[in-house]
Amino acid sequence: MSSDTIFSTFHLQLSRQEKESLLNQKGIVVWITGLSGSGKTTLASATEKLFYKDGRLTQVLDGDNVRTGLNKGLGFTSDDRSENIRRIAEVAKLFKDSGIITFCAFVSPLDYLNQLARSIVGETDFYHVFLSTPIDECERRDVKGLYARARKGEIQKFTGISDVFERPSHFDLEINTTLQSVDESSQLLHQKLKSLIRR
Repeated sequence: MSSDTIFSTFHLQLSRQEKESLLNQKGIVVWITGLSGSGKTTLASATEKLFYKDGRLTQVLDGDNVRTGLNKGLGFTSDDRSENIRRIAEVAKLFKDSGIITFCAFVSPLDYLNQLARSIVGETDFYHVFLSTPIDECERRDVKGLYARARKGEIQKFTGISDVFERPSHFDLEINTTLQSVDESSQLLHQKLKSLIRR
């Protein structure tokens, strides 16, 4: 028997179920959307810490670790926004298929982008959290001054100011972070997800 035959016979990938069994958890993608400053990454990170205390394996994807690497060459045109979300969803799917609880914190301003992500990840493994924090509160929190620059015209096509943000047509959980603290919001999301990731 040739070495090629041996390798083709024994080259068997571990299944998702085997990986989930090893981690004792079910992989899921938690898709957190909302305006800039609504608290997406803050909520993802706070909820991740709660799962860490539970002994669960997680990953947070956001603009800081995706736009500076994987999607560094993409801008903010309609085509680039779509490609940005498509790549994020495909990466999140890979994490999910490895049994990892994956938080994706992105503006995702148009409803079809959320539906695109859901179709890539898969309906049963996709949990959409919409942060409906009002824009005036998001502007108040804006330590980088992005909203002020956008209102002066220094930043073109800034979501919520000079570009559209559509309220999602379908989501699993809505949180207004002006009405709930980080601790309250993360505890709520943690409780909602616990039953979904249990094997």
